[in-house]
Amino acid sequence: MARTVTVGFDGSSESRAAAEWAAREAQLRELPLKLVHVWEPVPEPMALAPLLGPETHKHWTERVPREAAAGLREAHPEVDLHVEQVTGRPADLLIDAAKDAELLVLGSRGLSGVGGFAVGSVGLAVVAHAERPVVLVRGEGRGVGEHPTRPSGTSDTGSDAPPSRPVVLGLDTTGPDDTLIGFAFEAAHLRNTSLRVVHAWNEPPYIAYGMPPDLELNAQLGAEEAAAVAGVLRPWRQKFPTVDVVEDSLSGKAANHLVDASREASLVVVGRRIRRSPFGAHIGPVTHAVLHHATAPVAVVPHD
Repeated sequence: MARTVTVGFDGSSESRAAAEWAAREAQLRELPLKLVHVWEPVPEPMALAPLLGPETHKHWTERVPREAAAGLREAHPEVDLHVEQVTGRPADLLIDAAKDAELLVLGSRGLSGVGGFAVGSVGLAVVAHAERPVVLVRGEGRGVGEHPTRPSGTSDTGSDAPPSRPVVLGLDTTGPDDTLIGFAFEAAHLRNTSLRVVHAWNEPPYIAYGMPPDLELNAQLGAEEAAAVAGVLRPWRQKFPTVDVVEDSLSGKAANHLVDASREASLVVVGRRIRRSPFGAHIGPVTHAVLHHATAPVAVVPHD
């Protein structure tokens, strides 16, 4: 079964921004786009209220998705768009929709006056349980530089369009995963842009006690960590020779470095380890922080 780029849509400005991003991504990947319109039924007493009566229900379940689909088809005529309407609990429906998707795209409200996301309970639940990549897109997404204006591999000579921003990958060298790394390299390749790999390592314990730094030891640790990053990426550089890779091995907190890098990124790619245990799913502290504070779209790639 052919996979799709799937976007969760509820008529909000955040989901409209996500739908636009998903349409550009579908064009880039040459995949169909599925717009999943989610309607969560309200309790019967509320449904009978004047403002939530039959006309309102018809507006949100028929007119809103129809107009959204028409706008996307007009803006992206080359994308094969399908609309699916589902009713029920949004998180459960979107987790189910992700199963047959190449990736699932969701909108997320930007924090007023502060760069970053306000990730709601539905978004967090989907990210924590979906076993396909999930991309969170800000409601007022920047747009410029997040996708190339021409398909990858075609000439852009003479165009004054800005180049795509780099893709940023958060890499843990202690447990590198091919699914995560491959997703980031492919995203950079499709966008015809560079890949910035951010790896963070812990400073020696004496730093926490206010002792003077050992510059020689720090340099040695930094060199060892940089070598580990280069070793992990070597086969991927060979597999994607056209992707310009920038390796950043930095001391400090990974989340802080990734949030900083997101300001100039087209996409930030982070991982989530799949845990099939009675204790439930877990996003992880770094990914959780990036989801809440990154200013670029964030792709969370689940892996074993």
